[in-house]
Amino acid sequence: MSIQEFSLLLFSVVISVAGQFFLKMGAIKLGKVDGANMINLILNMITIPELLLGLSCYGIGAIAYILLLTRVNLSVAAPAVSVGYIFSVLLGYFILKEPISMTRVFGLGLIVTGVILVIWRK
Repeated sequence: MSIQEFSLLLFSVVISVAGQFFLKMGAIKLGKVDGANMINLILNMITIPELLLGLSCYGIGAIAYILLLTRVNLSVAAPAVSVGYIFSVLLGYFILKEPISMTRVFGLGLIVTGVILVIWRK
């Protein structure tokens, strides 16, 4: 993977993780959904800026990923995108104060190892 391809991959991952974060922030504002308020909350989604920003980030991330796929094999790009899980967990830990268990840390280590093995060129 060239430096340009890696940069495009990293951009796609980071903007998609930003999308996940903004969707979570919007979901917190939206509140819990149940049968009684589902239709009202779904209609209110378009009024929450964080949800709109999150969806926009996802769209930009998808465009970047498509551009990446024009240059890199799917068998390399798809597993490499899993690095986003690491960023998501770190955002959850540092910003949302979500706990990270040792089991999760071990799993994230396996993801990093797997991505390195997938994108490594001899």
